[in-house]
Amino acid sequence: MPHCSIRAATVADIEQITAIYRHHVLHGTGTFETSPPDAAEMLRRMQEVHSRGLPWLVAVGGDGQQVAGFAYANWFRAREAYRFTLEDSIYIAPQQQRQGLGGRLLAALIDACTALGARQMLAVIGDSANAGSIGLHRARGFDEIGRMPAVGWKFGRWLDVVLMQRALGAGATTPAV
Repeated sequence: MPHCSIRAATVADIEQITAIYRHHVLHGTGTFETSPPDAAEMLRRMQEVHSRGLPWLVAVGGDGQQVAGFAYANWFRAREAYRFTLEDSIYIAPQQQRQGLGGRLLAALIDACTALGARQMLAVIGDSANAGSIGLHRARGFDEIGRMPAVGWKFGRWLDVVLMQRALGAGATTPAV
C-alpha cells in the first residue's frame, strides 16, 4: 500500500485493528499474547490509551478505510516518576509488511509523543530474532539497551525480549516540566 495516509484511529477501525493483531498473536512472536483479544477488548485498550491523552494511529489506503497497520504509545509504567516515558507498539497487516509502513507509523508516533512532552520512548520487542522490528527501531534512532533472555514461552520455545530506547525532544538534557 504505497499510497497511504496516517491518521488517528477511531472506533470504526477496531475490527480491522483486531484482525491485524489477531494475526500477530496467532502467527508471530512480536507479542507474547497467546490468545487473541476480541474487538471489545481492543476497543477497551484503545480507549485506555486515548483516556491518557496518548496517540493511537492507523495507516490507511487511499480510500481512508482499509487499515494496513496501527501504532500506539502507552505508559511504560503507571508510577508518577515514569510519566515522561512511553512504550510504543506497532503492528502491520501481513500483506502490507516490508513496504515502509512501520517506519512511517513509528515516525508519526514519535512526532506525536514529542509534541505531548514525552522525553523517552521504549520499544519492548518480543523475540530477539525479530530482525524487522529491531531494524525498524534502529533506523528511527533507537539503541538497544538490554536483553532479557528466555522470558517468554510461545510456539514451544523460549523467547528473549529486546529493550530499545530513544530520546524524544530534549530527552534528559533539560528538566521535565
